[in-house]
Amino acid sequence: MVRETSLTADNFIYPLFICPGSGVRREISSLPGQFHLSVDQVSREAGEIAELGIPSVILFGLPSKKDDVGSEAWHPEGTVQQAIRAIKKTAPDLCVMVDACFCEYTTHGHCGVIVEKALDNDATLENLGRLTVSYARAGADLVAPSGMMDGAVGFIRESLDEEGFEQVGILAYAAKYASAFYGPFRTAVDSTPAFGDRQGYQMDPANVREAIREVALDVEEGADIVMVKPALAYLDVIGEVRREFDVPVAAYNVSGEYAMLKAAAEKGWIDHDRVMLETLLSMRRAGADLILTYHAKEAARLLRRAP
Repeated sequence: MVRETSLTADNFIYPLFICPGSGVRREISSLPGQFHLSVDQVSREAGEIAELGIPSVILFGLPSKKDDVGSEAWHPEGTVQQAIRAIKKTAPDLCVMVDACFCEYTTHGHCGVIVEKALDNDATLENLGRLTVSYARAGADLVAPSGMMDGAVGFIRESLDEEGFEQVGILAYAAKYASAFYGPFRTAVDSTPAFGDRQGYQMDPANVREAIREVALDVEEGADIVMVKPALAYLDVIGEVRREFDVPVAAYNVSGEYAMLKAAAEKGWIDHDRVMLETLLSMRRAGADLILTYHAKEAARLLRRAP
């Protein structure tokens, strides 16, 4: 009766990894319980997610081939584009978000166009425009630029509007830190940089005030939802963003956070379900309206049984 913070399936966004092929449901070794799914398998998964009361998914794509700029990402018949259409046919009320980045699609593993081993921000924006319009044409409800390119939200908003997709929203990875917690995800999508790192365009983990500036820029450029990534080691940043901005705030409960719980539970060191729900509740308590989490399905089942 006096509980201050709630946690329900309504708060969750569930990630799906879309891969080429047919009949593929392959468990990801670095993310136990998560799978690479071909388009035909995604339809079945979408129905289960909707039945659990989870309102949204976010799609990550694995290409059949890579190149220097990640051009397969905006191919109209790419695996992600096909998956969007399949989900909308199976579960039309499910909100479909799509990660908009190139690290999975490029031969070098960086998040955009590389010139002389440095990321070309403006050239990457041009490709982001092509990418997000392609997702919108396939039926995506929101696009989620995750590369931390300067001016990305404004450029994408303009690109979508020019093509008549004013209704497609933007979830901005507004405060994305250059974190060591992304390891299992990079294994899952084969996106480890071939050289250097991403500290030139992702944030220094030491900075909070910079996060507020980054979020303010994205809100000004037209972001509908802003996200802090990672979540668990950045609860203070989530809290600051929540206090400063009157827009929906999301937190990304990233792969390393998920994998740590799975590994500790496998060792018998923690009660997995209790720690999982306590962890997700902490993100809500910090101020997150939405949580992008690999735990979404198992958490939704537990919450459905909770008194």
